[in-house]
Amino acid sequence: MNLLRSVCVYCGSSTGSKEVYRHAAETMGRALVSRGLRLVYGAGSVGLMGVLARTVHERGGDVLGIIPAVLAPREVAGQSIGETLVVETMHERKALMAREADAFVAMPGGYGTMDELFEAITWGQIGIQRKPIGLYNVNGYFDHLLRWVDTAVKEGFIRPQHRQLFIVSDDASTLLEKLALHEPPPGIVQLPGNGTRYG
Repeated sequence: MNLLRSVCVYCGSSTGSKEVYRHAAETMGRALVSRGLRLVYGAGSVGLMGVLARTVHERGGDVLGIIPAVLAPREVAGQSIGETLVVETMHERKALMAREADAFVAMPGGYGTMDELFEAITWGQIGIQRKPIGLYNVNGYFDHLLRWVDTAVKEGFIRPQHRQLFIVSDDASTLLEKLALHEPPPGIVQLPGNGTRYG
């Protein structure tokens, strides 16, 4: 079992075209607070990021936002939410988010969300990190992505055991519970300094 204190959530700087995504961000925020988990995220106060962070903050939960200076004007509209750290580069942002979290969750989002998700998965695949990774599959958002992963396994580009590097649920509480119980699949090599090396 993993000791979860902080969860890094990757999600969109847009709320998407359907109300179900905003509702899901609120649900995830409530689930984090109910479990006493700190939210680590990209510090935006717009889109799903803003909905999620405000939900956690307004219910008394801890929020740590990390953002590069170049994005601050675009992704922070109005007051920042919770504690905010400004870094120089996107690489610093992702490395610090990973270091501050005990698990990763990807919600619906765009290119940036996918970039962050697959970096976490790749780090797990090569043994840089062994923290659990989850997909919050709201409204079947990741169904096509999961089919692609299964195709990549079938065609020999992803090893079958690496398909187990992440878990999937469409329920926020269930996903957080599974993250606390998830262990990396057998055969993952642990590199020296595991848990402290990022980027």
